[in-house]
Order: sequence, then structure tokens, then C-alpha cells
Amino acid sequence: MDGSARRVCGLVAFLSSCLIIGACHASGPIAMRVPSGGFRVQGPGVQPQLGFACCDRGVEAAENLFAQPGVTEQLQALHATVAIPITDYSPQRAALVRQLSGEGIRVVAGIAMPAGQGSYLNADNVPQAAARIAAFEQWSRSNKLRWAAVGLDVEPNFGELAQLSHHPWRMVETLVRRSVAVDSMERAQTACAQIVRQIQAWGVPVQVYEMPYVPAEDAVHSTLADRLMRTPDVRGDQVYVMLYTSFARPADAGVISLLGRHAWGIAIGSTSGSATPGAGYGPLDWSEFSRDLIVASRLTRHVGVYNLEGCVRQGFLPRLIAMNWGETVVIPAASMRRSEWHIGLFCGLLWLVSNLLYLIGTAILTGWLLWWMRARRRRRSSLEDMGAQRP
Repeated sequence: MDGSARRVCGLVAFLSSCLIIGACHASGPIAMRVPSGGFRVQGPGVQPQLGFACCDRGVEAAENLFAQPGVTEQLQALHATVAIPITDYSPQRAALVRQLSGEGIRVVAGIAMPAGQGSYLNADNVPQAAARIAAFEQWSRSNKLRWAAVGLDVEPNFGELAQLSHHPWRMVETLVRRSVAVDSMERAQTACAQIVRQIQAWGVPVQVYEMPYVPAEDAVHSTLADRLMRTPDVRGDQVYVMLYTSFARPADAGVISLLGRHAWGIAIGSTSGSATPGAGYGPLDWSEFSRDLIVASRLTRHVGVYNLEGCVRQGFLPRLIAMNWGETVVIPAASMRRSEWHIGLFCGLLWLVSNLLYLIGTAILTGWLLWWMRARRRRRSSLEDMGAQRP
């Protein structure tokens, strides 16, 4: 084999090695050794900083919530923050925020998008979000409101996805188009970074709530899921990963243990809603809720809860005040393995699709090299045969 062939083979071997190493490490940051008796997690011994999301049913429902006996006093005893979605800029909502601040409860402003644009921040409503932030700042200054932080909930437009689910081919077309929309996502991220700087300029920290697939993306160094879901990578001062086991009951707290290891904060839930027969969905009970709290607080000092209404209805606040934060909980081995399998599969598929062009390129290059070497060998054999036939 001559020097050029060796160089091509070396290039192919290098690319193949990189792809194989990437595939082997795709779920490496996720995987962990699971004892046969389950994964034992001992609490940190001290209460984490708790934050409760609430009040997405309107101002009157929020006023009724905080008017219930003991709610304010229990939040004070827990030194908890309360995140309230700002869906309007009414005097009534401003009065509620002033009331809570006056009672020593720190309030986080959750910026909500207008009706018809989805409730959450995504790449398709960034211009509206910028206008929303400007109006929010003016309203806050006019009413002399004090905020512990401003929250940006980065989630897909679930209403749009629900509509697309009824049109499979249209959904495929939309997802393919989004998968290559790198420029629009970069523009959205630049605009989001400007929004974050604008809020920080007021002297208020920015909380970001991100989807559970983001840690998996980070593990395989991909942005594909963000592009498909149109969720820009927003870098705030405080970032919570939303890991709601009420929607992943077969995996239980294994999801938190695997995806929350590098999170600044972890949001758990949900404590509200009604059970869905046969689907396994429904609010966490105290056993599940306290387990998730212990697992999350072992990984971070900042734990968010969705939501306050469910905790009040189920009587969780007094039990939180008396909770033993040093107790040990066990995540069953089956739950851990199930979590590892599903997350590892997702990471592997994400890595595979993200590197599909490289895989195709490597296959084409390898095929061309094999063809070239075979043609060269045939040509050399022909020349040798011709030489042998000469007198």
C-alpha cells in the first residue's frame, strides 16, 4: 500500500474511532453502578432552599390559596420562595405580590407568554417575550414590587405539538425542517441572552427552568432535541432541571438520580392534578414526594416544587417543617435499571441522529477506499499478466 492509501486509511480509522468512542460514551455520564438491593440515598441532614410554583389559575385563586389558615406561616417557617406566573399586569396581582413580600415571603416572577403563543418561552415567541419583559419592568417599577428573581420557563409549544400529532406527515416534515434550522436557533439564543442581560441589569437574578432532555443533550454534546422542540439554550443565574416523576412512575426517583447530578437546581412534582386511570399519571403522595425531596436535596441545595396548591391540599407543608432531612430512601434496582435503559436509549438515539451525516460520510469514504484499493489491485494484476505474456 502506498503513502496516499495509508493516509486515507488513517483518516478513515481516525473518523471511525471518534464515532465509536462517541457512541460508547453517549450514555457514560448517565450510567452508574446499581446494587442488586437498590440504590440507597441518605439525605443531607439539612433542609435545602425550597421554592414553590403556584398560582397559575388566576389572581382570585391565588388570593384564596394564601388566605387559607396557616399557609403563609408555614411558608415563613420553611424560608421558602414562591414563584407566581405573571399573566397580566393588574393592580390586583401587584397587591398580592406586595402582600407576600410584606409578610417576608420572597417572590419569583414567572414570565408567562400571552394567550395563543404558548405559556412558555421558546424560539418562536422570543420577540413577544422581549416585549413582555419590557412591560413587566415598567409594571414592577410603577408598583414598587420587589422580586427574589425573574423566572423564564423554557418549554416547547405543547399546543402546536398536539395539533401536529394528528397529522403524522406534517409532523415529520416539521421536525425535519427544524432539525436543520441551526441559524434560527442561534438567533433565538442570542435574543434570549439579551433578555437575560436586560433583567440582570435591574439587579435581579434570572431563574431558568429547562426540560429533562437537556442533561441528556449535554451528555452527548448535541443540540438536536432543542432544535426539534424549539427550546433555546438559555443561560441564567439559576437553572432548574424539571424532573417530575409523576409522569415517569415506573422509573421513580431513578430519573432524578441520573439526570440531576450536575444540575444547579432540581424541580420535582407534580403534587397536583388528578389520577389518570391506567396511565400511571397523578399527583405524588407523601411517600413519593418525600423520597424525591431526599434524592434531589442530596444532589443540590436548591429544590423547586410544582406546585404549592397540591402541597396545601395534601397537607404537605406541616410535614415538611417536621421532616427528617437525614433519612435514607431506597430507589429499587428495577427502577434504576429502567431509568438507565430509557435514558441510555434516548442518549444513544440522540447521538446517532446527531452524527448521522458523519456516519454516512465515513461509510461513503470507506466504500470509496475499498473500491479504489480493489481497482488498483486489479489494474496491477492486469499489468503483471501483460508483462508475463510478452516474449
